[in-house]
Amino acid sequence: MKAQTITRCGMLIALLSVSAWVTLPLGPVPFTLQTLALSALVIVASPGEAMLSVGLYLVLGAAGLPLFSHFGAGVAQIAGPTGGYLWGFFVGTAAAQLIRGSHTQTTSASRDYFAAGTMLVITYLLGTAQLMFMMQISLTEALGIAVLPFVIPDAIKLVIGVRVGQAVRRALTALKSA
Repeated sequence: MKAQTITRCGMLIALLSVSAWVTLPLGPVPFTLQTLALSALVIVASPGEAMLSVGLYLVLGAAGLPLFSHFGAGVAQIAGPTGGYLWGFFVGTAAAQLIRGSHTQTTSASRDYFAAGTMLVITYLLGTAQLMFMMQISLTEALGIAVLPFVIPDAIKLVIGVRVGQAVRRALTALKSA
């Protein structure tokens, strides 16, 4: 593995961690900046780097490093009520990379937004399912506490994240050609 790949993945893991630490408690599901960070990550990183970064973020957090919201760590975080959102990040990132396909350097804005939106929808689906199961609540209750309060803020974070990701991608492309 190239030093550049290791460095980029390390920076992406750090970005995910810091975005999780910016937390506002809103009930069982906290408000974080992870949607923004993940939206940028799926645009900037190659498919391999994206999957490696999110996967290592989860493994390191599960192993005990305080990388999750509220400086949480451990397998209990991933297996707990909000853990579905964490592993939803991984599945959603994989889906986003499939949508982006081999167009990681030059892709259309609509494809970028569709990829990031797909990542978010999958995260919502898996997170809400685990929350319902762990808390023994209905779909309506889960949507009311875990999705509806976040839709507008997450849409804003997604747009900002994609725009930042596109700007970083352009800058990296310009550096490579210089």
